[in-house]
Amino acid sequence: MTSLAGALKNRGKQAAKRLLRYDSRNWLRIRQIEAFTTFLEAANRKSRDVIEISPGWNRYWRALCPDYRSVDFPEFDICKDRTEEQYSIVIADQVLEHVQRPMAAAANIHAMVKPGGWAMVATPFLFRVHARPHDYNRWTPAGLTQLMVEGGFAADDVQAFGWGNKACAKAHIGGPVRAYGMWRDLSNDEEYPLMVWAFAKKKGPS
Repeated sequence: MTSLAGALKNRGKQAAKRLLRYDSRNWLRIRQIEAFTTFLEAANRKSRDVIEISPGWNRYWRALCPDYRSVDFPEFDICKDRTEEQYSIVIADQVLEHVQRPMAAAANIHAMVKPGGWAMVATPFLFRVHARPHDYNRWTPAGLTQLMVEGGFAADDVQAFGWGNKACAKAHIGGPVRAYGMWRDLSNDEEYPLMVWAFAKKKGPS
């Protein structure tokens, strides 16, 4: 197939997907990304000073938050590094599973949050090993809550959630990350969390 023919075929596929309202979002992360977006838009938190640890390919929060900056893991090793400046919002989205010392990472995240500010963390649970550069950890919602508490946040100030179901788990065994596509199951089964996330507030004025 020539490059022109390939380009035309690809363009035709994209047009057909748009016509059918095919949803190319990551099925695993739809509910987590919705939750993060809702959280940032509430009380106009998205306009506050935001730092993200290791955004990598993720562009969601950079596009949403005008006062945004980032540091890149593993060059910025959140297990031993912390910024001198504190921030109203510290985001670690799909990072903590890759750190060697998660309690140290949680403590450094806590140190980077301004009093009254928030940490937003998300990590997979029922998902295959994906070393970037390593893959060490998994948490349930209760486990992620405990990690944030051990990092310095008060238990009453941590809210943790999970989303997943058997269909999504089955679809990701031995295969690539799946697009939502059309009519896939978005119901939640608490016994099969694929994605887990938490919002943790640091004591102090809001």
